[in-house]
Amino acid sequence: MTTKKNILRLLSLLAVTGVAGALIVHYWPAAGQTAKHAQMGGMGRGKRGGPMLPGGSVPVQTTTVGIADVPQYVTALGTVVPNASVTVTSQVDGQLMKVFFSEGQQVKKGQLLAQLDARSYQATLAQYEGELAQNQALLKSAKLTLTRYKELYAKDSLAKQDLDSQIATVGQYQGAVKADQAQIAAAKLNIDYAAITAPVSGRVGLRLVDPGNVVHSSDTTGLVTITQIQPIAVTFSVPQSYVQTLLKALHQGTTLPVTALDQDGTTELASGSLNFISNEIDSSTGTVKLKAMFANSDEALYPNQFVNARLQIGQYRQVPVVSSQAIQLSSDGSFVYVVGADNTVTRTAVKTGPQLGTDQQAILEGLKGGEQVVTAGIDNLNTGSKVSVVTASSGSKGQQ
Repeated sequence: MTTKKNILRLLSLLAVTGVAGALIVHYWPAAGQTAKHAQMGGMGRGKRGGPMLPGGSVPVQTTTVGIADVPQYVTALGTVVPNASVTVTSQVDGQLMKVFFSEGQQVKKGQLLAQLDARSYQATLAQYEGELAQNQALLKSAKLTLTRYKELYAKDSLAKQDLDSQIATVGQYQGAVKADQAQIAAAKLNIDYAAITAPVSGRVGLRLVDPGNVVHSSDTTGLVTITQIQPIAVTFSVPQSYVQTLLKALHQGTTLPVTALDQDGTTELASGSLNFISNEIDSSTGTVKLKAMFANSDEALYPNQFVNARLQIGQYRQVPVVSSQAIQLSSDGSFVYVVGADNTVTRTAVKTGPQLGTDQQAILEGLKGGEQVVTAGIDNLNTGSKVSVVTASSGSKGQQ
């Protein structure tokens, strides 16, 4: 029994030893390989784990700080409003006979839009012309009589009362003639009003009255609405701190350019100029309302459209400009890495200004023209880091 138990214990021990050996064989190469990779990965890295060139320098790309005039802008959300919006109504009563426009059509000022039945006004005109001819004949007769009365009165053959009466009669007919002439003018005006024309140039909306209906001068709905969109306006508000700058420019006759951008602020829609500043500041918002005019020849702006209005209020003269890629942000503000003559970098705080184009930034404080700043490889840098400049295309390095 004792011998059998010993044999079982020996077999159990061998089994445990075999399992342990298998585990060592399975895991030991991976562990060794991991250690080797860790050792290799630690070579050729900078302080932050970035690649380093022989000699301990960090490969970077740089750009030169330029000098340029940079426009000074203020941007605000704006609304496109028509330069004029007119509801076309009839100034006389009559049946609408014809319509000469299509809905959505672009019309010119003075263009015929609709025709009313003008026959009643033409008949009235003929009546007044007849009355005018009659009164003109009576006036002529009265004047001839007055001439004879004056001759008789001069010979003391006519009483003064009769002469005065004839003078009054002539005046009466003269007044009647003037009244007839005024009535004729009114009748002609009504005939003109029966031909309804466009009061402004613009785009017509929906037709509100169909031919065959009787329209009246007292109607408020009108026949159609014309919206003038060439030119067109954009209204927007800016903080009251800009009021004096704007007033000074307008009083001097300076044209302030305004650019209308899409809602994302990336696409330029139209260019115009500021032509109006409100006569008061909105006390509830502390802003002043402005209006800019745009030619809008391509109709890129449409009434009630929301845009970003970018107003140029001035210009920074000959300030440093640099690629936006060089500017970094931190809790302390914006900074760049300036490459020195000894190929070491210095972290320099900068005060940024307006953008110039799509990838240039004005620097109001912190840089000078001609300096070299890092645009790529920044993550591996600290003040005092040694750098080598490489090109983006080939990766070849070139010492400064």
